[in-house]
Amino acid sequence: MQLNSRSLPVIDSNQVEIPPSALLLLPEKVLQFGTGVLLRGLPDFFIDKANKNGIFNGRIVVIKSTNRETTDSFQLQDNLYTVIVRGIEDGKNVNKKIINAAISRVLNANNCWNEIVLCAENPDLKIILSNTTEVGISLLKESIFLNPPVSFPAKLLTILWKRYEYFNGSLEKGMVIIPTELVSENGKVLKSIIKELAVYNQLDSGFMKWLDDANDFCNSLVDRIVPGKLSPEQKQVEENLLGYTDDLMILCEPYSLWAIESSKQSTREILSFAAANPTVKVVDNINQFKELKLRLLNGTHSFSCALAMFCGFSTVLEAMRADYFRRFVKKLMFEEIKPLIVLETITDDTAQIFAEQVIDRFSNDSIEHKWINISMQYSSKMAIRNVPLILKNDALKKELPQCMILGFAAYLLFMKTEKTKEAAYETTIGDQVYQVTDEKAEILYQYWQAQKTSDAVEAILSDAGIWGTNLTLIPGFSDQILESIERIKLGAENILRSLTEENK
Repeated sequence: MQLNSRSLPVIDSNQVEIPPSALLLLPEKVLQFGTGVLLRGLPDFFIDKANKNGIFNGRIVVIKSTNRETTDSFQLQDNLYTVIVRGIEDGKNVNKKIINAAISRVLNANNCWNEIVLCAENPDLKIILSNTTEVGISLLKESIFLNPPVSFPAKLLTILWKRYEYFNGSLEKGMVIIPTELVSENGKVLKSIIKELAVYNQLDSGFMKWLDDANDFCNSLVDRIVPGKLSPEQKQVEENLLGYTDDLMILCEPYSLWAIESSKQSTREILSFAAANPTVKVVDNINQFKELKLRLLNGTHSFSCALAMFCGFSTVLEAMRADYFRRFVKKLMFEEIKPLIVLETITDDTAQIFAEQVIDRFSNDSIEHKWINISMQYSSKMAIRNVPLILKNDALKKELPQCMILGFAAYLLFMKTEKTKEAAYETTIGDQVYQVTDEKAEILYQYWQAQKTSDAVEAILSDAGIWGTNLTLIPGFSDQILESIERIKLGAENILRSLTEENK
């Protein structure tokens, strides 16, 4: 039995949460660029939950811009799909299965563009969402009158221009536009691109004013691990339990956050789905959420990544199942990172709760998160996420943080690569060879050609082009990094056991 609206009445409600059929008749209020699993597992999940609580009462038209896959699966299933929420929350196991009914249509931009543009004439339309990857939010100077335009910003501008024309510039028919791409100040960046593209297309001054006055481009931050489709074996197991087939089934962790930045009361009223979802935060400023995620989640990942691989772990879960590594992660977060971020706008309680949630997320046995994937673009991640913590620690005249030192040293040793004939970079840990994907790999490769490790480390740490500063100016930092590198070569596990023994 295929999941679709006709199969809903015979599906076992003890196995999965089934949507009321009335939800399939709700008006279309959201236009969404992207069919990806993050959108379906986070914003669409929140909207579906609100609809089931009688709050938002609107569905989503989804625009697919690529031809990698067809929209057939959505059509066959009447745009229904199963979300499996599985993992650990507040230290307890969670296993929920929910049929999402938020999507009304999925339209391919390459062959349904005229139909998509007609959505701009819908008076009920209030919100535009996007997740087109970081590359999607970039300027391509092109005509918006192509069928369709190539870039996401040009497609979006076409919709906005059509809406402005159709409703004669009515201020009441503007849109709340929320990009979820992992770009800092994504709403602000997208708006600047849209305005530049409007100038390129010689759109009139009235439209430019309407863009500013009637529309709200919101910065946002999304945080949820949504691995995507299940493996064929996992999918078969779930379908046997559920009693139907579902080619759109996705897996999510329990944790979720969607922080949306807006000070407009009208926007908050439009985003009424937030009332049904406490982890949707519509606030004046999202910097607090960005800082928590960047330092405690992402920063901990980056400090731990190479160390975990030197200890022989391939996934986050494997590392967290080892008591000594789990103690290291806790010491890093609670004793070294947390005190540095609570000194600003974040309270100790808020940081404590977030850090505890990170431990739960790292311990999710339903998600295979490989350290080698976390290591991609390692150098820029260390520079953005972790160097500011090291500098702040120095500015506060605190003792050098031992967990951070070890994590940074392990990163440097991981980046001691060999260059292949194909100009790729590889690093060897034990008998395992890893391919290194890092735009700074060549620079670090050249530094590591020095005869002495101390010379290589000194050169790398002093390169302000990588770090934005000269890290050798931090008293004692270079010496401890060098000492840690030599110790890691002898065995990372023993170092971590010794460092965390007192925290048992």
